Amino acid sequence: MASKAPSLDTLLRRTTIEDHEEILQACNASLKQSKKALGTLHAKVVALLKLERYEDALRVLEDGGESLENVAQLERSYALYRTGQLQEARDIAKGIDNDRGASHVEAQASYRIEDFERSARLYRDLAETEAPIDNEENDIIINARATDAQLELIRYGDLVQKKKPDREDLEAFELAYNAACASIARGELAQAEVLLRRSQDLCNALGDLTEEEKTAELLPIRVQQLYVLIRLGKSEEAESLASQIASQDLADVSTQLVAHNNSISACAKIKNPYLPHRIFHAAAPVPTTDKLFAFQIDRVEENRLVLDLLISKYGGVIKSTARPITNNPPPSISSHQNIVSTLNAAAHAQCQLGKIGLKHMLPLLDKRPTDVGLAMVIMQLYILTNNHGSAATVLESLLKHLEASTSPNDQDIRFAPGLVATVVSLYTLQGRKKQTKTELAKAAIYWRHKSKPPKSLLQAAGLGLLESNKPEDQATAREIFTTLHQQDRSSKINTAGYVAAHAFSKSSLTEETKNLTPISRLVAGINVSALEEAGVLQPRLNADAALAASRKRALDEKPKPAKKRLRKSRLPKDYDPSKAPDPERWLPLRERSNYRPKGKKGRQKVATLTQGGVEKGGEAGVGSSSKTGEAVVKAAGGGGAKAKNKKKSRK
Repeated sequence: MASKAPSLDTLLRRTTIEDHEEILQACNASLKQSKKALGTLHAKVVALLKLERYEDALRVLEDGGESLENVAQLERSYALYRTGQLQEARDIAKGIDNDRGASHVEAQASYRIEDFERSARLYRDLAETEAPIDNEENDIIINARATDAQLELIRYGDLVQKKKPDREDLEAFELAYNAACASIARGELAQAEVLLRRSQDLCNALGDLTEEEKTAELLPIRVQQLYVLIRLGKSEEAESLASQIASQDLADVSTQLVAHNNSISACAKIKNPYLPHRIFHAAAPVPTTDKLFAFQIDRVEENRLVLDLLISKYGGVIKSTARPITNNPPPSISSHQNIVSTLNAAAHAQCQLGKIGLKHMLPLLDKRPTDVGLAMVIMQLYILTNNHGSAATVLESLLKHLEASTSPNDQDIRFAPGLVATVVSLYTLQGRKKQTKTELAKAAIYWRHKSKPPKSLLQAAGLGLLESNKPEDQATAREIFTTLHQQDRSSKINTAGYVAAHAFSKSSLTEETKNLTPISRLVAGINVSALEEAGVLQPRLNADAALAASRKRALDEKPKPAKKRLRKSRLPKDYDPSKAPDPERWLPLRERSNYRPKGKKGRQKVATLTQGGVEKGGEAGVGSSSKTGEAVVKAAGGGGAKAKNKKKSRK
């Protein structure tokens, strides 16, 4: 009896074929004889995935039926992930138990769906187990660092265990790049610039990459460098780097769009705003398989609206921003939502500042009294005009409307760290210390009873309350720092606050002070003698405090009598003190006794107008007087006669 011929999948296991095209051809030839061979179909799916023909792999899986899908769940999940069907890919990978490859697919799909918390947890679990494949451990570390950077970007930095880059991050260009992205998210731009340069140097030093591969890896690094230079205000360097970036050479369309936006933003002076507007809208659309993250989409949309404002498309911006404001009514602490509100206000004011801009924006605030973005831009306009009182009034009105709301979300927004910091900064600028401490105390009381309070806000509130002399404020500060110290004993701020808060209530704080910097080290570089000779420096008063102090000083001080000013004597040049002054010197020249007019007519006229003399012919005097009166009457009568000739208007 003849032996049975081995199947194709058995033969493939015995061979060492590395060309996936040959494997695919062999699978197709075998399937002509047996179309339902499960092993051959599985091998064909793997070959198609290796050849990056993901759509074809999904078609084979669908044609193979449920039996093939059950056998090739991991392959199906990966094919769905590569074709942009992320949610379905993650669900399938999540249902595969005890499979390291499925965990990788789920972590990657979660990353693209922007479920960074789940992705970070999966990479943490993968890092704790031994990697059976070479270089897998390195890939896990790189992906984990990228996930940490995304967590920092979405303000979930408390879930990130590693905050500062170490030596390991400086050994590979991918790790240095991800560390730079995390620094950008934390606002540490100077450190990010250094890390990006390190990443670029490490990439250039690689010997196992071709020049084309190096160029492909360097372009995203330069795009990120361009963003950092723009944020640092280095306009000349940014423009120079933007001219060197060829965005069309980037492999990913999403990265091309990011480079496109950064290059437009690098232009320090825009002479013709229509040119960047045209360049922006000439960018290629992003496919579904390479879509941007949500925060990137928001930034691109904001740039589009700004370019529309530059070319005076105010009506279009008002319509474009009205939809998101209506769909997501205020209040909100979303940066994108508040920027949209700001751009909407700018469009209504037609980008005018000062009183003209406020005239158009204040009616909008009456319609949307809880709009945080709108209130912030109005407050900023008041501050630009040095009107801090009106800015404080706008901010306090916003806080009152939020406090009056019964929604828990509105209360969270009322005591959001950024809004509280704005209130405290404005009160500090006005010299209102009492209101500052009250605001910090209210925020601390609110957040202490929450499950995830903002640590930075509680630390600031505790430090502010420690400066108060009130016993209740001191007690609140002790409770805050006691809770923070119990949660994180490694934090020096928490420990220092704990020691300061319990300095008068506890006799021994030796264990807590061990982690703090010794006082001798803190004052090592201070010259006490020089400080004593210099004296105590009085703090400078701000404008409002200085004005109030001057008014108070003016009320306290008694008015001093004004000094009399002695005028210099004015004497004529030919003054002789031995001669008596002329008694008629105060009279006009023509009324003096020694006055002699020139000419015959002048002397006759003076004779008739002698001071104190009796005029001859009293009747003539009266007659002349009547003639004068007659002339006046005639002048008046002429006007009346002229008015009689006019026609009367009909009523």
